[in-house]
Amino acid sequence: MQDTAVEEKGRQDERLGNAPLGRLMVSMALPAVAAQLINMLYNIVDRIYIGHIPGQGDVALTGVGVTFPIIMLVSAFSAFAGMGGAPLASIELGKKEYGRAERILGSSAGLILIFSVVLTLVFSLFKTPILYAFGASEATIGYAESYIGIYLAGTIFVQTALGLNTFISGQGASKTAMLSVLIGAVLNICLDPVFIFLFGMGVRGAALATVISQAVSAVWVVRFLTSEKSVIKLKTGNIKPEAETVKMIAALGISPFIMQSTESLVSITLNSGLQKYGGDLYVGTMAIMTSVMQLITIPLQGITQGVQPIISYNYGSGNKKRVKSAFLRMLAITFTGMFVFCGLAVVCPGIYAGIFTNNKALTELTVQVMPTYFLGMTLFGIQSACQATFIALGQAKVSMFIALLRKVILLIPLAIILPRFMGVMGIYRAEPVADVLSVLTTAILFLITVKKIFGRM
Repeated sequence: MQDTAVEEKGRQDERLGNAPLGRLMVSMALPAVAAQLINMLYNIVDRIYIGHIPGQGDVALTGVGVTFPIIMLVSAFSAFAGMGGAPLASIELGKKEYGRAERILGSSAGLILIFSVVLTLVFSLFKTPILYAFGASEATIGYAESYIGIYLAGTIFVQTALGLNTFISGQGASKTAMLSVLIGAVLNICLDPVFIFLFGMGVRGAALATVISQAVSAVWVVRFLTSEKSVIKLKTGNIKPEAETVKMIAALGISPFIMQSTESLVSITLNSGLQKYGGDLYVGTMAIMTSVMQLITIPLQGITQGVQPIISYNYGSGNKKRVKSAFLRMLAITFTGMFVFCGLAVVCPGIYAGIFTNNKALTELTVQVMPTYFLGMTLFGIQSACQATFIALGQAKVSMFIALLRKVILLIPLAIILPRFMGVMGIYRAEPVADVLSVLTTAILFLITVKKIFGRM
């Protein structure tokens, strides 16, 4: 009976190593892209609706924008557990070590439970001083507190839905992973106008719609991972952080954690600087441009997440040629996508700005600063593909360095230093400088590191 179960699992995941690569990448990447786009709607749709609340949309949007660092930190901890564990589980699947893969899943689930409790308590107790530190003002603090207060009540659902869904796509079930997000997002889109406008709840209604939607997604994810359809199963006995497994998850998960958590640190630095040198209107431009950045980068993250299991699985099985081919195709897609859509933000910024606000002054200022802010991001598809491949290959140290390089080592210091000489525009100019230097460094490190890896395969 056990041998039969193993054979059944092998038939389910073997397409990662045997299916035609082009067709496999499409079948894995498209649902992942759709899932990322849909997941993005949780925040983007909220902001679109909030930005059009009669008489207060611009201030409310700025207030909700201030909460972005907290939201990103919540997501970062789920990435630590999920994106740190899922590639390891995929590598074990390539080795046909199903029991080991399930223990990795259980340890990640245990971490998610611990993170959820701690984050909810800490941010709920200290949200007001934290929000002021993140750039809130007397005019916007009420909106920020109202939104994040309700959002934090659903931390466990956000962590579970985002963190454990990576284990669904990591076993090749990309369509199911997409459905996990789709169910919640459709519900969120339907509930937003009802709670915000019909019930008159404003930003509180947007947060409540998000919490309910994420709860539904979380239930879907857990139900699949405990069913017979899942190649690796979430078992109650495994839901505990095993010391050795956690070390492996942490070594790999620290990179995506840094990538997401430093978004919070970047937001704090940029928002506080914009508040100091410009005021609420300038903070509002960052809320819009952050949303535009999500519109552009999140679909490409879906592509990299869709391809990562292919690279991890074939790395585990020793198929060097297939790993190389998957990377090169992913690189071509991510570079082209970032170049085109960030180029559009540089050339035609009004197309993006008008989506989020009907305030004339805010729109005009955003159109003025957006080309500068997005210029360096036209090259960022190179770093996106290289970073995803480092993680897929289990290269923890170099992944962590690259994650720290762009934001912590380059962008944050530049955003503090440049405005002292250039005024408020120095904050916007820090982004392209950091982007270009980071991409060049990443490309060089990738060529050196991968050559060493493939020399050992």
